[in-house]
Amino acid sequence: MGKITGFKEFERKVPSYLPPEERTKNYKEFVVQLPPEDVQTQGARCMDCGIPFCHTGCPLGNIIPDFNDHVYNGKWEAALKSLLSTNNFPEFTGRICPAPCESACVLGINKPPVTIKNIEVSIIDYAYAQGFIKPNPPPFRTGKKVAVVGSGPAGLAAADQLNKAGHLVTVFERSDRLGGLMRYGIPDFKLGKDVVQRRIDLMVAEGVTFRTKAEVGVNVPVSELKEGFDAIVLAGGSTLARDLPIPGRDAKGVYLAMDFLRQNNKRVAGDKFSPEEEILSTGKNVVVIGGGDTGSDCVGTSIRHGAKTVTQIELLPKPPAGRTVETPWPTHPGPRMLSTSSSQAEGCERDWSVLSKEFLKDAEGNLTGIRAVRLQWDGPKFTEIEGSEFIMPAERVYLAMGFLHPEHNLPDQLGVAKDERGNVKAGSDYQTSVPGIFSAGDMRRGQSLVVWAISEGRECARFVDEYLTGQPTRLESKNHTMAEATV
Repeated sequence: MGKITGFKEFERKVPSYLPPEERTKNYKEFVVQLPPEDVQTQGARCMDCGIPFCHTGCPLGNIIPDFNDHVYNGKWEAALKSLLSTNNFPEFTGRICPAPCESACVLGINKPPVTIKNIEVSIIDYAYAQGFIKPNPPPFRTGKKVAVVGSGPAGLAAADQLNKAGHLVTVFERSDRLGGLMRYGIPDFKLGKDVVQRRIDLMVAEGVTFRTKAEVGVNVPVSELKEGFDAIVLAGGSTLARDLPIPGRDAKGVYLAMDFLRQNNKRVAGDKFSPEEEILSTGKNVVVIGGGDTGSDCVGTSIRHGAKTVTQIELLPKPPAGRTVETPWPTHPGPRMLSTSSSQAEGCERDWSVLSKEFLKDAEGNLTGIRAVRLQWDGPKFTEIEGSEFIMPAERVYLAMGFLHPEHNLPDQLGVAKDERGNVKAGSDYQTSVPGIFSAGDMRRGQSLVVWAISEGRECARFVDEYLTGQPTRLESKNHTMAEATV
């Protein structure tokens, strides 16, 4: 815990944002972090909870009271060691995680919770700034080879853990740059790609091999993995987006959200596109269909493009502003409680209970608007409100309605079974129906959070290690680790 009376003495203080008129001029991160002394004060708010529910709120089982106490006492290296013992990439989660740990904070029952997420990112950023983070290759090698397919958070976490255990790990990534969703799905203004690259460079220095433009099952035959590796981890994510097959879907100007976001991240990285390829919101009336994080990312990106207007619509009704009987403490309310993202606060109209009926287009096939209708919800069912039909002007529509399941080309070539949702079927030991082939992250559990992907990658690595060695794994679960922190 922090200071015994800290939760009574200090108010919650969070980082500030650069003003919208300043931050929307570029794609840089805009969070102004607290100075170390203020972070230490926030650590003092952590209480001596009989049961620290923040542990269970965090999918990684982060030992939150420990690193809060260390930060309060100015023991930054001890805080780092505690943090890295459960979380391979706190520089990612500390920026983009919705912080279910804070929803479970005991102080949050009747006061604003401890700023766990900010303390977490402050620890790792301070550690990098002070030179605490250095390559720490494993002291021995087992000679066992593992192929990890996908360099998103699940694949990176599995690779990092298996490398720490001494195995020889090769990560196959079909894109031209590493990081998966964190590289091409999350905008730079939320997660700078220098942060992603810094961690990948560290993993390379510790012995992990990465291969880009290597799509297993396409330009890398599955036989290469079967014959050249002792185990395979499938961590390719849930990449098949949910579409909206209504009349006019073929209009020029209707795009899947990830196509839009991926291209913009590539553009920020310096890639060039022809006028025919460009997906831009500049000067357009933009409608984003879908109220989640991906939709919010489309909003922020469109505003930075200089869109004329940006509107985000959602099929479901407007959620309540606070907790209800359906979202009691310590559950994480997620989309069931109203929140406003930093992108939405930059200048976005939001509308709920709206059903899109048709995309309208002109004689040349260009999108001109959406014919929509308002809904009346009765529990899980809805009816269209008679006479509520209306037209929304739109020259750009981005579909951000989530993802169905992974692409099936690779799983089918490997002969692994799929579950009823189309995900790769893998049990509690993360092993698929084919011995020696494992799966983790969104490819196994379905679309979820980055923090869950990291947790899955770590847990999967434990069972892969056990499979390779034939002995109880040295990679511990949740609140433990087999290796010393990279300090």
